[in-house]
Amino acid sequence: MHVTDINALLQRDASHGVDPQFPRRWSPRAMSGEAIEDELLMRLFEAARWAPSSYNSQPWRFVYAKRETPSWDRFFDLLVEFNQGWCARAGVLVVICSRFEKNDKPAPTFALDAGAAWMSLALQGSTMGLVVHGMQGFDYEKAAEAVGAKDPFKVLAMCAIGKPGRVEDLPDDAREKETQISGRKELEEIVFEGSLPD
Repeated sequence: MHVTDINALLQRDASHGVDPQFPRRWSPRAMSGEAIEDELLMRLFEAARWAPSSYNSQPWRFVYAKRETPSWDRFFDLLVEFNQGWCARAGVLVVICSRFEKNDKPAPTFALDAGAAWMSLALQGSTMGLVVHGMQGFDYEKAAEAVGAKDPFKVLAMCAIGKPGRVEDLPDDAREKETQISGRKELEEIVFEGSLPD
């Protein structure tokens, strides 16, 4: 089964009327191994560029490696074994960093701002029919060294980007996860008026 076939079957009902792009976006793992053209890749980063940030500081940084380039192995080796299994067919690996200080003062929203940029990238990829999957399963310390993320920058996450592939080409452990479309907590579990519950 091609990952786009699963996408067509994706049934996620929002409890309140929102644009369909939000419940339709998901994080598959099946990728084809095809290269991602620079024009497509830059469209993702362009979407991220327009994300909101405190004082318009834009503290995020995206450092990428395309498959079959000198940087690819260095990025791929950062991943835990499970993620290497399915990322072997990715077109691009990205390390996401953000600046946690500005002018030697703490920047409290540095991670929030980078998260907004990441979501913009992920939504843009979804509208283009690409696989965009975020990860925390990698060596953060080695990633910072690999991309030259020195203070005041901090590595927050990685993501894999690729063209959709066949579920059958995934390793067994990842294949099982691919057909389990995740839901979301109800609003009553995450939204509160006035204060958090005890």
